[in-house]
Amino acid sequence: MTDIPQAELDRRRTQLEARLSELDARLQGIESELMSHQAKDWEELATERENDEMLTSMGEEGKQEIRMIHAALKRLDEGEYGYCTKCGDRIADARLDLLPATPFCSNCAT
Repeated sequence: MTDIPQAELDRRRTQLEARLSELDARLQGIESELMSHQAKDWEELATERENDEMLTSMGEEGKQEIRMIHAALKRLDEGEYGYCTKCGDRIADARLDLLPATPFCSNCAT
């Protein structure tokens, strides 16, 4: 299905795998931070809980991005990367530069 040059696909794979490594390291840091709290007074505990909520949200966003990257890598393996999963049109290179794991062209994303 793909008419995208192999060198471009290889570059995209490298980009996606690098982002996956970054996210994995970030999620490990978030988990460590969440496990390290041991506040003794109520004020510190309240501050830690606020921070925990923010870290948990960041972790969920990271997990969602990881799922998207894995799906993009699967599309690469299947020769379907770079094409919209809804309409089948080629996704613009500029869009893939910004959102390399996107499964949608700009028309279908809206």
